[in-house]
Amino acid sequence: MVLCRDINQSKGMSNNSNKRAPTTATQRLKQDYLRIKKDPVPYICAEPLPSNILEWHYVVRGPEMTPYDGGYYHGKLIFPREFPFKPPSIYMITPNGRFKCNTRLCLSITDFHPDTWNPAWSVSTILTGLLSFMVEKGPTLGSIETSDFTKRQLAAQSLAFNLKDKVFCELFPEVVEEIKQKQKAQDELSSRPQILPLPDVVPDGEAHHGQNGIQLLNGHAPGAGPNLAGLQQANRHHGLLGGALANLFVIVGFAAFAYTVKYVLRSIAQE
Repeated sequence: MVLCRDINQSKGMSNNSNKRAPTTATQRLKQDYLRIKKDPVPYICAEPLPSNILEWHYVVRGPEMTPYDGGYYHGKLIFPREFPFKPPSIYMITPNGRFKCNTRLCLSITDFHPDTWNPAWSVSTILTGLLSFMVEKGPTLGSIETSDFTKRQLAAQSLAFNLKDKVFCELFPEVVEEIKQKQKAQDELSSRPQILPLPDVVPDGEAHHGQNGIQLLNGHAPGAGPNLAGLQQANRHHGLLGGALANLFVIVGFAAFAYTVKYVLRSIAQE
């Protein structure tokens, strides 16, 4: 009887501890939520599900100077009932070229490594570590290898992909509006006709200024196009030279004709 009573008391203590665990996790996650709202993580926003504080969703905005620039990456954190004494699971939902989708990621801050977990780490610490590993290229369980070109393509496609996710749209209305504004700007830019630059051509004799402020004459900068004065002078020289050669040919012709006549007259006189 005593043994049974001890066992029952032990079960009661175990049940009480299990009931207290979610309370501890809830209190800690509420504190982390207030902290992350007061001091947001760069490039990341996060929200817990209204129906389950142990499931958080996050959005990573692709940092500049990375292949993820312009992309929006949706994922989730699943916290155990024993949080903060046990680490969470991390998933990526949006195709990104770095991690597999809907697969537990093996990071030092996840449940793959409970031995290295530090209970002092907050949700902000977890998300910062995720972003740091995302922009690196080190392999891990759940990561994939793709080219930067593929990552940029997925970044562009992530906008439309996330808008199809009901949970994403419900938890992040501000991000949804941001994405829609960006899509609208992209559509306006793509529909705008491309205007090719016209050549700098003006009527003869008129001058105007080019893009660099250089005075142009008939579409050419002074010294950059044909030198009109030089051409005119060259044409004048060619005309003089042609006339002199023509006169020379006439003189030579007359001399040859006179010599021929003289030769014929001498031959007749001898006969």
